[in-house]
Amino acid sequence: MTKSNYLMESGDESLRLELKTDDSKVVEQARWAGIKPGMRVADLGCGPGKTTAALHRLIQPNGQTIGIDFSEKRINYAENNYQEKGIAFHCRDIGQSLEDLGKFDFIWVRFVLEYHLDSATAIVDNILKILKPGGIICLIDLDNNCLNHFDIPERLERTIYNIMAILQEKSNFDPFAGRKLYSHLFTRNLADIQIKVAGHHVIYGDLEDSDAFNWLKKAEIAPQKIGFNFAEYDGGHDEFLEEFKRFFYNPARFTYSPIILSRGIKPAI
Repeated sequence: MTKSNYLMESGDESLRLELKTDDSKVVEQARWAGIKPGMRVADLGCGPGKTTAALHRLIQPNGQTIGIDFSEKRINYAENNYQEKGIAFHCRDIGQSLEDLGKFDFIWVRFVLEYHLDSATAIVDNILKILKPGGIICLIDLDNNCLNHFDIPERLERTIYNIMAILQEKSNFDPFAGRKLYSHLFTRNLADIQIKVAGHHVIYGDLEDSDAFNWLKKAEIAPQKIGFNFAEYDGGHDEFLEEFKRFFYNPARFTYSPIILSRGIKPAI
């Protein structure tokens, strides 16, 4: 994946990723997966580095963390904001060989495979090459992404479903990545596989600023990337955005996404 075809690429993407990342959730999820002090950790698809720093705190003392992202802009942001002793950031493609970086005790892949509908299997094969025998891999993604809303106007709901369908076809985006994570681990004979399903983007009542920024950016950017034709809206994308805002800012609405966490251990050779 390159900057030119990353679905959510914009001048505000580092900020969007920063605002939507809850440190406490990262810590909770990583502890569930089995992260421990002293580990060597790879944060793949690290974005602006906030998750990398959170993981790094959990492996002290003596742990080492490497954050990897394809975006030079976000790696620069990470180096400027989250660089500290024991953390290194690399601008790399996780679909290409990473073996020169050495082996890791813990590999973290959160909200990454959803952008790789056609290549997720190859990516998992590739990153398992840098996991030590006995090491842990943790894959986390959403399922039925952006599709679960109550009290949404029918026209708006149809349009969102149509956008998501075309994103799969044109942008290699997988709104159902979460349900596939167990299979990625099972078919590769990972040991001690564990799965956890929870709520994510659980939104009701007054809208928080971070949720507003994240979701409105999705509604602004994703349809434009695929040249979506807003056939049901005489006013095109602008009219769609206005209806989306009315729905989303209404405290009576309910929105959520299932988040699926999976972890497994690479068998000893």
